[in-house]
Amino acid sequence: MPSLDIRRNDTVMVLTGADRGKTQRVLRVFPDKGTVLVEHVRMVKKTVSSKTSRQRTKGGIAEQESPINASNVALVCPNCGRARVGHKMSGDTRIRICKKCGQELAAKK
Repeated sequence: MPSLDIRRNDTVMVLTGADRGKTQRVLRVFPDKGTVLVEHVRMVKKTVSSKTSRQRTKGGIAEQESPINASNVALVCPNCGRARVGHKMSGDTRIRICKKCGQELAAKK
């Protein structure tokens, strides 16, 4: 399975498309497809039905995020902005670092 340097709750900047320049939080990562789901980016309309009695949702047209290719987003460093990701070993764990300033990139909880 391919690995991605982007993780859930990371802050990323969109590089291409209609939402270019937006800086938002990653909601979900799909490493097998190489895509990420970014908050309020690539919004699509989806029809929702309320046929079943168990659902309490109202039927109609709802907006939701659609996955975007991971190559079209860049991780954002808190110090220097858009960053390339490097790795460094700390004991047995591999830590993501910013290539510009060398600061550790940790996902926000």
